[in-house]
Amino acid sequence: MKYGCHRVIKPKGVFPQAAYKLDNTPKAYDDEILIQVETLNIDSASFKQIKDEVGEKGIAKRIMEIVEERGKMHNPVTNSGGMLIGKIKEIGKSLEGKIDAKVGDRIATLVSLTLTPLKLYRIKKIKGEQIDVDAYAILFESSIFAKLPEDIDAKVALAALDVAGAAPLVGKLVKEGDTVLILGAGKSGMLCTYEARKRTKNGKVIVMTRSKKSAGRIKSLGYADYVFRADATNPLEVLDKIEKVTKGELCDVVINAVNASNTEMASIVSAKDGGKICFFSMATSFQKAALGAEGIGKDVYMLIGNGYSKGHAEYTLNILRESKPLMKVFKKLYGN
Repeated sequence: MKYGCHRVIKPKGVFPQAAYKLDNTPKAYDDEILIQVETLNIDSASFKQIKDEVGEKGIAKRIMEIVEERGKMHNPVTNSGGMLIGKIKEIGKSLEGKIDAKVGDRIATLVSLTLTPLKLYRIKKIKGEQIDVDAYAILFESSIFAKLPEDIDAKVALAALDVAGAAPLVGKLVKEGDTVLILGAGKSGMLCTYEARKRTKNGKVIVMTRSKKSAGRIKSLGYADYVFRADATNPLEVLDKIEKVTKGELCDVVINAVNASNTEMASIVSAKDGGKICFFSMATSFQKAALGAEGIGKDVYMLIGNGYSKGHAEYTLNILRESKPLMKVFKKLYGN
């Protein structure tokens, strides 16, 4: 089946992402692609939750447990996964000639690990959210992927492609002259800051992060007008600082790229009435966002960030090609 429903073990009748357990047999059916996995990139919210739960030394064991139980990397707490890079080992007969790839090509998957059958044999190395493994994965006919570029280090490309949907969304939402707030200064936050600067031109780009190190890093890039440190789970603290920076006008566009829970209200109070908020974080609660906005009488347009848009992979990789400062930071943080 095109969408991989034949891989669902339980419960029957759902798509792979919604399934509790998948068949992760490492053999491609006629409409599948078998990938020899090199590196998993765990979703930021998922990685943080696992680290908080079991500590640094327990991360590998917990990931092995999840994959063994579910046949995929689907964090039961955050309901998020991540993505991977690897080499095509086998292409099903019905897909031959239909896809722009061949056996031996190195690719990055652009669909979540929460719907990707994964057979994980061994975790070899953990560097931040990137985990080198011995593993095999299955892509379905409907699964999207990108061939790894030759001009960018594979792990740098993986880091960027993990959040490839973020910057294109900023490109769609931000117009010239807007005041834009980026909550979070990780991978997606940095890419969004660059794109916001490009789109708003002479408008304001504001970045909030809790970490002193992240604040220094985002300042060094030179794309933000204001960078301040605050706890995004404390909306009154964030509001106080945003009111000062914007002289009470608040923000036209707010992008939430924080990997922690309970940051919905900080986003909502920072936006003008009629403003736009994009929740790109996998830690977002629909209920908290919807009821929170209603509760304070805030008329805002709220968007759940879709990790996919047409051409988003090349769009994001081109940001790294355009921005030498960003490429330098990504190489330092994620490169081999």
